[in-house]
Amino acid sequence: MRVLWFCIPAYGHTNPTIEVVRELVRRGHEVCYYSFEEFREKIEGAGAQFVACDAFLPPVDAKVERRLRKVSTTEMSVQSFRTVVNLDPLVTADVTSRRPDVVVSDSACFWGKLAAAKHGLPWVCSTTTFAFNEHSSKYMSHSVSELADILLGLPRLNREIRRLRPLGYHVRSALDIVRNKPDDNTIVYTSRTFQPCSETFDEKHYRFVGPSVRDVAPREKSGRPLVYASLGTVINDRPGFYRTLIDALCGTCVDLLISCGKAFDPAQLGEVSDNVRIEQYVDQMEVLSRASLFITHCGMNSASEGMWMGVPELLFPLTGEQRAVARRVAEVGAGKPLEESVAKDSAALRRAVLDALADERLREGSAQMRSDLRSCGGPAAAADFIEYVAHHHDAQRPAVHAC
Repeated sequence: MRVLWFCIPAYGHTNPTIEVVRELVRRGHEVCYYSFEEFREKIEGAGAQFVACDAFLPPVDAKVERRLRKVSTTEMSVQSFRTVVNLDPLVTADVTSRRPDVVVSDSACFWGKLAAAKHGLPWVCSTTTFAFNEHSSKYMSHSVSELADILLGLPRLNREIRRLRPLGYHVRSALDIVRNKPDDNTIVYTSRTFQPCSETFDEKHYRFVGPSVRDVAPREKSGRPLVYASLGTVINDRPGFYRTLIDALCGTCVDLLISCGKAFDPAQLGEVSDNVRIEQYVDQMEVLSRASLFITHCGMNSASEGMWMGVPELLFPLTGEQRAVARRVAEVGAGKPLEESVAKDSAALRRAVLDALADERLREGSAQMRSDLRSCGGPAAAADFIEYVAHHHDAQRPAVHAC
């Protein structure tokens, strides 16, 4: 079986796919993975053939870069539609020469989903967030600025969509691409328990396979508790929050490890006490194996890894998507919200951390979600589903509904 796999340049969307790719290759399948140089080593390490897409990304100026850093839905969609145009000759040539049996595309990777539709290929949607339909979309809350970005950006999106049609990509709207349709064959890297409105997604087309992670054996927690804090790899330039957290735990019997990301210089935070360590990058699964509490921005990957390891979470979301994940983590009892006002007050933040460390119900909820996620089929179940779609596809049915 020949697989074309497409993903956006984001760790949270790439990392869950690696073990699935490794499983497909182990079964003797050929995987050609379209991604970006930053992820080449991971992808080739899983046994896939890597195709670099960096040169096809549209050029961005400082203004666009600022919008992307703020996770502007409009700007990300505009850049994605332009990437579809840029990649079209390469993808069309590769489809003709490679004759793939199935396409797997990240839910946010427009060029992969649209390529499958244009060429009438069977496709599988790889969803590293929640599955998104008219029911689960209501679960997400957006700030005023996020709503304004979406509404004011519609004219720009419509212009980009019109550019696609002469190339054979017949798209009605951006929502037509983002939203999961009832018969979209979809892998979701979580459990039905954790997925909001899971009863609205049928078992034939949706596989909730659980987190696709590199497992690490949890260590026995003895001595001083370790609090691990990370705001992910995108919106992590929050020196005020880091400083407040450092001040909050200074002089306590708690060790603090902050992962601040490569774009932030830890030296900006000045001197720290002996119980505090700040790193730009850590092996998150290894750290979670010995952590007693995880302060997280609630990216789907991070929240899932925390629950996979049974670590209670303090939830500090920064975007609408992250707020949806935080809401669900709190509902299943594996985490507690951390309000913005508390995050700005060192005394209040200290109380929140110490209370969470002492909360028996939080530990129980985390342990229950650990068992739930580990009961899913994982990468093997994802690979099974991809094989099934490739072998049972009606070639006349387009993969994405078009006009």
